[in-house]
Amino acid sequence: MDMKRVATICLLIFFAFLLTSARIKDIAKIEGQTVVQAIGYGLVSGLNNTGDNQLSTHTVQSVINMLKRFGLTVPQTNPRIRNVAAVMVTATIPTFSKKGSKIDVTVSSIGDATSLQGGVLLMTPLSLSDGTIVGFAQGPLTLGGYEYSALGSRVGKNFVTSGRVPNGLVLEQDIPSKFIENQQIRISLLEPDFTTSLRIAQAINNLPQLANSAVPIDAATVQVTLPSGINQTEIMSLISQIELADVQKDVPARVVINERTGTIVVGGNVQINPVVIAHGGLEISIQKEIVFPPQPMIALYLNRGYTLDSIMKIIVQEQMNPAVAIDLRTPTVQDIANALNLLNVTPRDLISIFQALKESGALSAEVIIQ
Repeated sequence: MDMKRVATICLLIFFAFLLTSARIKDIAKIEGQTVVQAIGYGLVSGLNNTGDNQLSTHTVQSVINMLKRFGLTVPQTNPRIRNVAAVMVTATIPTFSKKGSKIDVTVSSIGDATSLQGGVLLMTPLSLSDGTIVGFAQGPLTLGGYEYSALGSRVGKNFVTSGRVPNGLVLEQDIPSKFIENQQIRISLLEPDFTTSLRIAQAINNLPQLANSAVPIDAATVQVTLPSGINQTEIMSLISQIELADVQKDVPARVVINERTGTIVVGGNVQINPVVIAHGGLEISIQKEIVFPPQPMIALYLNRGYTLDSIMKIIVQEQMNPAVAIDLRTPTVQDIANALNLLNVTPRDLISIFQALKESGALSAEVIIQ
């Protein structure tokens, strides 16, 4: 990556962080507007000899019990069920989902099946944490990968022991949620922050019919008292106004560094105190060179069976760059990028420079190293 691209990326990041205005619905959720988790145990059939083997007793027992429900008797000894695999089925169900709604489910093998490719999930009941069955899942799997093997060779992509069944779960009951209590709703911030919590309360208080109704409880919660004597339609209208209200989100000053990939993300609120940065590039190369005897002696050396000697030559080159002073009242990310461009630094050099700036106290930001 050349430095022009580095400067461009830094500039784009800078402008992206300046655009911190967001709707309340994008940075917070109304309590009760969450999801519920459901889980179940089932079987996947139709596998091409890639299912669980007979040593997986839970799979054998599950198949026998299932077939008994259809009036079939299966011998207990040496059953051949390599086309079946035992799986766990999970689903994340949004609140307010109604009976008959269809939800995607995730299927994962719990036995020694080598692949679920081409399998079909048999009807599986899914229950909540309290054991209540909310619906049944069934349908063909989509894996998003493949695996083929023959004669010791294998070709594959992604994992083939887990997959999804789109719209596989059909709800048998509603998923209710209580979001109004004592004529009040509570708004929970996705990223708790005292400043943002206060701004949300101020934005709500500026809405029609909601003056002085919002109170910030803490860094993560804003409590809103709804007007009395309004019907359900008016309540939904007020909640919609609250969700669509714009809030200036307070963005903390952060520099995120990923040393493994050389990625740097700099927040727009990052500031640097007056500082001088000097950078020198050191290049070390080891080259192999052949030592030749004087010209008239080469033929004599070769005729007598001598070999030409070789030595290892080490070349050290140091590129000296001028020191760059950053002395601005409010230096921005673009100012930092322009100054570092003059040093011809690489992304990994930028990582070292930002770490040194933090240690020297010149960088007014939180440095997060991944």
